[in-house]
Amino acid sequence: MGDHLLAHGLAGSPLRALAAAAGTSDRMLLYYFADRDELLGVLLDHVATRLHALLATVPLTPQPWTALLQLLWDQARGAAMRPYLQLFLDLATAAGRGEEPHRTAASRIAASFIDWTAARLDPAQGAPQARAALLLATLDGLFLLDGSGRGTDAEAALAILLSGGQAEAV
Repeated sequence: MGDHLLAHGLAGSPLRALAAAAGTSDRMLLYYFADRDELLGVLLDHVATRLHALLATVPLTPQPWTALLQLLWDQARGAAMRPYLQLFLDLATAAGRGEEPHRTAASRIAASFIDWTAARLDPAQGAPQARAALLLATLDGLFLLDGSGRGTDAEAALAILLSGGQAEAV
């Protein structure tokens, strides 16, 4: 069901489709889960755990913000990471409308990523939680541009960030 959710997103994952992906019926899923929302909460936690396993390849050695941004952006554009980011943006959109369990799940996933990122940022740069939140917002924005067919703009924005904010470096 996690693979189905990653491939089809929230809108493409009604209860029957999730049941089919699990090789069971929607009635059987409702035997184990109160409703689709409860099932989605469990599935999103499972998908987040899988994402953390993918990110386990990123070194724990503290890095400057720009180096970690570049490393994560390179991974985000890869085939393995892309479905996770697409699902997170899908989830964040539903969360922005205040929908549950989307809002709770998105908050939990974002907090986990911020904590994970803060542990990998150079502490000498200060404010690791805030800098990690900025990194998440930056990655999401770059991914949104790239996914909207504006990959060139995403790369230009990234170049400005990596050059210390100097637009002339692009």
